[in-house]
Amino acid sequence: MKKVLLVLLLSVAYSSAFPAEPPRDNEENDAKFAEEYLKKYYNLKSNGIRQSRMKGENPFIVKIKEMQESLGLTVTGKLDADTMELMHQPRCGFVDVGEYATFPGNNGWNKKDLTYRILNYTPDMRSTDVDYAIQRAFKVWSDVTPLTFTRIYSGTSDIEISFAAQVHNDYYPFDGPHGTLAHAFAPSSGIGGDAHFDEDETWTSGSNGYNLFLVAAHEFGHSLGLFHSRDPSALMYPTYHFIEPSEFRLPEDDVNGIQSLYGARTTPVEPNDPVKPVEPSTPSTCLPNITFDAVTTLRGEILFFKENGFWRQISQNTEVEHHLIKVFWPSLPNHIQAAYEFQDRDQVLVFKGAKYWVISGYEVTKDSPKSIYNLGFPRTVRRIDAAVHDENSRKTYFFVNDQYWSFDEKTQRMDSGFPKKIVDNFPGLTKIQAAFQKDEFLYLFDGHRQYEFSSSKKRVTRLLKNNSWIKCSNTKANNLRKHLKL
Repeated sequence: MKKVLLVLLLSVAYSSAFPAEPPRDNEENDAKFAEEYLKKYYNLKSNGIRQSRMKGENPFIVKIKEMQESLGLTVTGKLDADTMELMHQPRCGFVDVGEYATFPGNNGWNKKDLTYRILNYTPDMRSTDVDYAIQRAFKVWSDVTPLTFTRIYSGTSDIEISFAAQVHNDYYPFDGPHGTLAHAFAPSSGIGGDAHFDEDETWTSGSNGYNLFLVAAHEFGHSLGLFHSRDPSALMYPTYHFIEPSEFRLPEDDVNGIQSLYGARTTPVEPNDPVKPVEPSTPSTCLPNITFDAVTTLRGEILFFKENGFWRQISQNTEVEHHLIKVFWPSLPNHIQAAYEFQDRDQVLVFKGAKYWVISGYEVTKDSPKSIYNLGFPRTVRRIDAAVHDENSRKTYFFVNDQYWSFDEKTQRMDSGFPKKIVDNFPGLTKIQAAFQKDEFLYLFDGHRQYEFSSSKKRVTRLLKNNSWIKCSNTKANNLRKHLKL
């Protein structure tokens, strides 16, 4: 037998973090669905539902617990709402329990310079777009390891990539649209490392259909020897989740996993790599199309986060300062995705992936990071796009894709009836990438635009440039030499 085949199984037609609520007529239907699920993915041997009178623990319950443990759920042995929700989600065919995992007995490739070959193309995309997606997917892993990936056009490569439908000569046939999306083999000779993509799916460079770059990056993790992570924000988590490719950064859990096999990259990434656009050497708010990863207030100041730094606007009468995140808060990650201030507790919460950090005053609390699921998010949510506390409604709003949640800071619970569509209560907006509040208005960022929104009037009152709050500045990072402290 060849090494374990990794199968990325997707059971819904849409690449959304919020698939439609699965039909659950009653407990009997839930139990029947769960039994089939556990037989398929967790090797439940018999009709577990009917074994409640057997001596010892019911195998059905044992497998529920195994599934809950492997996906990072609370282990209850019951078909609770979180468990049923995940059972209905797009997922891979195999699971594992660690923060990251490698194949038992497989230490990856015994060389650092690997070759790949694209055997054929999908008609869904231009061949140049396929080439680019595959190249970017390999670069995800070469950026953090000593591995190199060289494309060859003839002969046998280490990793062979192909598109095929139904039976395709590897004993693991695809099953048509929206079932098995792709699969890959662990490192070994022969078919080891190869990745196959189901041609019955619709492949794309964007969010419609299935994003080839994202799926390929996940599959190549398997091709290099990684199994699955229980961290929902990890690339190697079993479920498919769309994120804008331009915003993708390999999560820390995946970095730890791949470096456990191959070590860390010791040479810097080439700045002129054609796959990655060259960033300006001097951070500047003068760029006409500047965007921010997150924005928040902090004791009267406004912080604009982008990549590994932030601009600090102390007042509109002072020149903006640029600082590195790690200089002020060494324990915070770069590429923060959302942040908001809750003044009543003198706290700022910053989010990345499925974790958040609490800044109390100006210090990161010792119990950070925490899980976003402690706030009441379902496991389908793997990152927060934006967050803001509205002093008018006394609610905190969390934005994810085209939906939002309302959170009660007093009870520390999500309000009932959520999520809701952003456009339903924020007319004119469908996606929000950063947000903050000032002078009773919410300022909501989407792409290169900033919207001033009146909570009382429930409408956009002004359209602004993203950098309207800060003086146009080419402040260099060497301003850090001033040793300014918050």
